[in-house]
Amino acid sequence: MVDGIPTLEDLGDVSGKRVLVRTDFNVPLNRHDDGTVEIADDFRIRAALPTIEWLVDHGASVVCASHLGRPKGEPNPEYSLDPVRARLGELAPGVELLENLRFDPGETSNSDEFTATLIDGIDLYVNDAFGASHRAHASIVGPPAHLPSAMGRLLEREVEVLLGLRNRPKRPFVAVLGGAKISDKLGVVEALLDVVDSLVIGGAMCFTFFAAQGKAIGDSLFEPDQVDTCRRILDASGDKIHLPEDLVGLDANGNFATWGTQLPDGAKGFDIGPGTAAAFTDVIMDARMVFWNGPMGMFEDDRFAAGTRTVAQAMADTKAFTVVGGGDSAAALAQFKLDDEVDHVSTGGGASLELLENGDLPGLAALRTAPNT
Repeated sequence: MVDGIPTLEDLGDVSGKRVLVRTDFNVPLNRHDDGTVEIADDFRIRAALPTIEWLVDHGASVVCASHLGRPKGEPNPEYSLDPVRARLGELAPGVELLENLRFDPGETSNSDEFTATLIDGIDLYVNDAFGASHRAHASIVGPPAHLPSAMGRLLEREVEVLLGLRNRPKRPFVAVLGGAKISDKLGVVEALLDVVDSLVIGGAMCFTFFAAQGKAIGDSLFEPDQVDTCRRILDASGDKIHLPEDLVGLDANGNFATWGTQLPDGAKGFDIGPGTAAAFTDVIMDARMVFWNGPMGMFEDDRFAAGTRTVAQAMADTKAFTVVGGGDSAAALAQFKLDDEVDHVSTGGGASLELLENGDLPGLAALRTAPNT
């Protein structure tokens, strides 16, 4: 067991058993004008293979289950798992895949009836869907109440890494947070301040902190209702928080511009500036452990990609143990072709933040109380 959660070995002899594996096959799809659909990135399917192959090699019959998109509780061909099923068949022949779990409203409502349908004829349950384990959905928390259960290899690695950050950090421990909204990350900011040595903040969320300091932010995106909260966080954080010292964006006339931390009227900040990128790099390079979640700017636009690219390169170059918390940060790493240069890229953005904040997830709590624990 890991942190009180059973692993595959805790299932005992799986030979001849039918095993339901909750996977996260919520993959990006490319839809073409002729109606065909192809998988844009099969990483999440390949990530489940170690678990699937272990079970098959030990004689089990594997049935995978996943959601895809948000079909709103009813069948919708646009969200069919057929393309995933075809790719899974190539990677793991003979493994079954149920249709999209969210075609039934009982999945998101955690219906006992839907759980009963899922586990009918099933002997064992494995959760390998870290990216969905912060949801108390039927396929996540239902089966462990009835069947011997375990976490798969992917989920096990996520738990080891992320709880290691939270509970056993190597110091200096640095967290780098970006993205648009402080409200989305307020809980994790406060939780991380208790354990990190430095908290680096970029992205549009920095403007709410600047507003809390009384700085002019032009027309930059910020959250007025979070200004008092940011002021309280700054007051309580000592010198742990590192905010940008320069910014780039568009002036009131729509022209590319650079500033310090006081923006003129009508200006909009879209990225950290070169001085900030260098300062953030220094903090990362001095660390022994780094967690990064959220881009430093609107990196999808080449004009505003430099800050995120520099932080991504620092994550690749540092000798620290590096963890990237999924979502847009993982997408940025892939865009800059640096995703193989960090120690761990999480498969769940929201789940990684919630695990760091709370130290547990509904899916993990359910596994701890399974009949075989």
